[in-house]
Amino acid sequence: MQIENLFENIKIDKKAEQFISLFENKNIKIEKIVSNGQTSAKDFWYEQEENEFVLLLDGYAIIEFEDEQIELNKGDFIDIKSYKKHRVKYTCEEKPTIWLAIYYKD
Repeated sequence: MQIENLFENIKIDKKAEQFISLFENKNIKIEKIVSNGQTSAKDFWYEQEENEFVLLLDGYAIIEFEDEQIELNKGDFIDIKSYKKHRVKYTCEEKPTIWLAIYYKD
């Protein structure tokens, strides 16, 4: 068994987010995402089939929904139900925003 650390191998890349798969099977996918000021494209909305539990491990972000926006600080988490339209409106530009995203089916 190998021990890994979520805070290792954090790359600062202002051009592209990092998506690192940590675990996946037919019912669940766990992913580490590192943002460095990236946001969703202007007219793009996520609307995925899976539920998405999101924990902000470090940094700051704003997630926008059709009818509200939610600010996330270090340690904050939300559970986004499947097909709920959302987008990343803002991520911290001064330091990496590190997300733990868990995609799961009901």
